[in-house]
Formats: sequence, structure tokens, C-alpha cells
Amino acid sequence: ALLLCLAVAASLGGVEARKHPGKETLGYYELRRGEFSMVVTNWGATILSVRLPDKNGTIDDVVLGYKTIGGYVNDTTYFGALVGRVANRIAGGRFTIKNHPYHTYTNDGNNTLHGGHRGFNQVFWSVRERATGAFPYITFYYRSGDGEEGFPGALDVLVTYKIDGDYSYSVTMYARPVDKPTPVNLAQHTYWNLRGHGRGTVLDHSVQIFASAVTPVGGDLIPTGAVTPVAGTPFDFRAPAAPGARIAEVEGGYDINYVLDGRDADGQGVRKVAVVSEATSGRVMELWGDQPGVQFYTGNFLKGDEGKGGAVYEKHGGLCLETQDFPDAVHNPKFPTEIYRAGQVYKHYMLYKFSIAGK
Repeated sequence: ALLLCLAVAASLGGVEARKHPGKETLGYYELRRGEFSMVVTNWGATILSVRLPDKNGTIDDVVLGYKTIGGYVNDTTYFGALVGRVANRIAGGRFTIKNHPYHTYTNDGNNTLHGGHRGFNQVFWSVRERATGAFPYITFYYRSGDGEEGFPGALDVLVTYKIDGDYSYSVTMYARPVDKPTPVNLAQHTYWNLRGHGRGTVLDHSVQIFASAVTPVGGDLIPTGAVTPVAGTPFDFRAPAAPGARIAEVEGGYDINYVLDGRDADGQGVRKVAVVSEATSGRVMELWGDQPGVQFYTGNFLKGDEGKGGAVYEKHGGLCLETQDFPDAVHNPKFPTEIYRAGQVYKHYMLYKFSIAGK
């Protein structure tokens, strides 16, 4: 019932949109509360910008992105995108449900990454509901068909972006398999640079992650199935630390799932996930969420990508904190399950709170 309530159609309310090549209409939608604003699009349910003041009152865009929508088409960086049907990697692009084998599109060597070649970041979503006022929000909807990228059954998906306060916004994701059991693991793939996008690397940011363990990976970034403590390793961010301090000890840079502390028996319950701060701007970002894991990624595959406003994003030019189920859970029965039966509702909640250090 909750899923159906969220899906009530509403007017676009005068949103400026234009035709995209093909039959769909591309829209850009601003959510604003005072000096805090964000722009999203229905292409990939993507966050295009998040703007807020620094300690001196200067307003900057703190997320990485492309100058035009063309950059997001066939993009492999996943700037700001809502990724799925299964975020992160599926080993070998195959899995089994109830003794039935499924083969998904492999787009990362022999593995499936972020839903395959045409994941949820590479499709048009429809606007289901939009509200302005003190706490503006927008809800996007997408129906993923049976067999899309090799996944079983149709899947209804909703994502709502909402400004919840003066300097905070939430992301609420729902999905419901229509007719077959299927894996579901959605993630929001925004890249952050709190100094301002295009202003150097994030290696000097301060990062704190409320997790005492990680799921280690092999050379192909597939989890081994183990859960290992971070104590005494370069993965230990239980106390605030700069990623650059020990990144040389991590082959390729940080790109790993953290097992979040404070989980209940189902791995759920909203709790503080991470805190990121940057000294020059004074900006602080808190991330809260309800998923069992968070992927910490330091933009290791950025390589001079051309972004908004003529910015060039060098390696480590942004960081991602993607709350999620554990990667490759379909092959690891000890991980929290990501298989949802027909009619069962998947829910995923994230809350971002921004502030200025010392205020």
C-alpha cells in the first residue's frame, strides 16, 4: 500500500523540459530551500548538482557531473546516478534462484556491474509526484521489464529526492518485484568534493566511517565471502582520517564495502554511516542510512574526465559513499539476502546533513 501511495501521479507543475532524441521527454528539476539547492533529472534519476555555502558564504556545487546530458549517456563513471537493478558486482554475471540459472549482461570483464550495460542509470524515469514549498521533493518511477539485462521478472522502482531541512536532503528508494523473485540492490552513486567540484582531489578530506569490518575483495573486486576487522589496517576510518594518509597501502585505491556497525538482526535501522569534512571550505557532510553496508570509493578510475564549467576531474577528484546490501550477495549465503519475492517491498533510505565546522 505504501508503494502504491507513493506512485500517485501528479502534475509536473510547470517544470521546464525539452525533447530528447527519441520518444521520451528529458526534464531538469530544481529542489531549493534558501541557499541550499539540488538539481535532478529523469535520465537515470540522476543528481546533477548540490549547491550550498562554505564558511565564508560562498556557494559552490559539491558534486561531480557533466556539462550536458550527453555526457551521462553511455557514461561509465555513474556520476550522480541511481544504479540497479543490482548495484556493485555480480561475479561471472550469473546466479541461481530456486535452482533456475540466470545470466546477466557482463560489462566489467566477466562480471556484471551496476545492473549491466543498460542499468537504471541509462533509462528514462517518469515523474510520479512533485511538490514545491518549504520541503520540496520529486518522485521518479521506472518499470524494469522481465529479462532486462538478464534479470528475472518485472520490477517497479520508485526514488524520492526530498529537501528535509535547511541543509539536508533524503533519498528514499522502493522496489517491488511484480511476478518473479529477483535480486534487488539499489545505490545512489554521487561523487563528492566538499571543496567544490573540480577543485583538486579528495585525498585531504577527513573521512569517518562507522564500521568495524569490511568484506575483502580479490583482484576483480569481487568479495571473497569473508568479513574482516579494519583494526590495524589502512581501511580503518573509525576515527576521522584523510584517505590520502594510507591510500598507497591499498592496491588501486579505496573501493570496498564496509560492514556498518549498529545493525539489528535484519541489518536495518537508520544510523549514522559516515562523516566527511573539508578544512578549506569548512563544509561537513553527515550520511545516515538503513542498509547493512556502504561502498567507499575514492574515484580511482577518474582520468581527466571533462565536467561541468570546464572542470577536469583527475584521479581521486571525488569520493562516493554508497549505502547498499553487500556486493555479490547472490553468491554468499552468509551475507544479508538481496533476493526479494514477488510482491515483497524493498526499501532503502539515505539522509544527508550538511553543516559548517564549529557552527
